Amino acid sequence: MNIFISNLNYRLTSDDLQDLFSKYGEVQSAKIIQDRETGRSRGFGFVEMADDEANKAIEELNQKEFDGKVINVSQAREREERPRNNFRRNY
Repeated sequence: MNIFISNLNYRLTSDDLQDLFSKYGEVQSAKIIQDRETGRSRGFGFVEMADDEANKAIEELNQKEFDGKVINVSQAREREERPRNNFRRNY
């Protein structure tokens, strides 16, 4: 299961996420999303775990304080396809 985590402290790393979620089972992957241009954290990330372990982690961690911020933890939804924003207009 893919887990979405938001409201993360900007100084956290993917390793910090891995450590937090590993208390609930084996973490298959952990990634904090970064801004493409600056490389800075965007304050959210994803963790992938087995379903049972993921459900336990979501239940235990949602709305809990982590590194000074109350984090939101939920099952990730499929990303909706959005049209690319082309700055050219056809007149």
